[in-house]
Amino acid sequence: MRWKEEWISDTASRRQQKERKNIGKKIKLARAKSNYTQEALAEKTSLSSRYISQLERGLAFGSATTITNICKALNINSDFLFSDLISPSSTSIESLVDNDFLETYIKLDDKNKKIIYLLATQLEKLQEEEKNIKKEKKQKIDHIVISSVFDNEEKLYDIISKKIL
Repeated sequence: MRWKEEWISDTASRRQQKERKNIGKKIKLARAKSNYTQEALAEKTSLSSRYISQLERGLAFGSATTITNICKALNINSDFLFSDLISPSSTSIESLVDNDFLETYIKLDDKNKKIIYLLATQLEKLQEEEKNIKKEKKQKIDHIVISSVFDNEEKLYDIISKKIL
């Protein structure tokens, strides 16, 4: 029974470590988006830059007051940090977009962000057109199959009626 308790404890510990790292990545992402260094964020929150580094790497986890101060300094909502922990079934931007992509995107200037947006909207339109083409092809095939079945049934009916009559 002791091994089971240890396994549960280890599993919980690994989960908590993963959660701290996830929150840390989000803090780092928000800090980068705000164009703050760790030192600048530390100054705004009255924390040390070493502690900010530990938070971002998931080695430390702040108190409610610390997290609140970080959210205020970065102008983010706490939902950004905790949404996937509190309601894992809900769809959030983090679950839809790869964090590496977001980190790269944030570093782009406005012109390149606009290019990414235009590319994405064009790709979405192409994807929708492909879906419509596939749907039309399927409908044509279904129509051909149904027509063929009815044609064969008519022929079969004619043959049977001729033999009976």
